[in-house]
Formats: sequence, structure tokens, C-alpha cells
Amino acid sequence: MNTLSYKTVSANKATVNKEWVVVDAQGEILGRLSSKIAMIIRGKTKPSYTPHVDCGDNVIVINADKIKLTGNKFAEKQYVSYTGYPGGQKFISPKELMAKHPTRIVEKAVRGMLPKNSLGRTLYKNLFVYAGTEHPHAAQNPKTIKP
Repeated sequence: MNTLSYKTVSANKATVNKEWVVVDAQGEILGRLSSKIAMIIRGKTKPSYTPHVDCGDNVIVINADKIKLTGNKFAEKQYVSYTGYPGGQKFISPKELMAKHPTRIVEKAVRGMLPKNSLGRTLYKNLFVYAGTEHPHAAQNPKTIKP
């Protein structure tokens, strides 16, 4: 019996194969799309997944302004932020946030599904969200996937 064949191989920064992926968000439901994007960014779709290493792909999301929310969440859901000062708690609905910054809804949803540590902050830098169909990452030759 060859004992070398039973060694567990962990990926590291030098051995990881990172790719670029384009995801079209037009007509997709926010939560379902965000969970799939978070899995791709984390690297859980690859056989060489290692929990403590950035082994996921870089994800480009286009048409973020055409995302859908189910039910009445578009008007009733609230995003909460707090400045740290008395009376500094702010609420904004997805409808208002979409009017100001159309990409932030997808960014907030994906960020909430990543780990809350230094690895999660590093992984979040692999997400690029754009409101229209154009993106400046054509030189990376991204492949398009259907979520």
C-alpha cells in the first residue's frame, strides 16, 4: 500500500488557480444570487477548497441595477447603519439605496455571507459589481456563468 497517495493536499497562495467569472444579475433574486456568488468567491465550488486560504475566483457582477427582491422587501426591508453618536442610527430601504447606489445592494448581500474576519475582508476584494452591462475587466478574459 502506497502511503503517499493518502496525504491531504492543502492549497496555499502559491498553488491556487484563480480565475475571473462574469455573472449577469438581470432578473435574478438577490439572496439566491448572492449565496452562489459568495460560494464562488470563497472557493467552495473547487475541489481544492481550503477553509483558511483565499482560493476562490474573482467575480464580476453586471446588471446589478436589474436585481429583484421577493415579496414586499423592496419597500419594507431596512438597512441599518450607526455612526456611533447619539441619534446617529440611520435607516434606508432598498428602493432608496437603489436610487443612490445601485451596486450596494448586491455588495451588502454578498459581504454578509462571507466570513467576519480578515479572510472575509480579503475575499470581499475579489467582488466587482457594476450597474450596467459594461465592465473594465475584459483584459482578464472572464468566462460567463449562469447562476
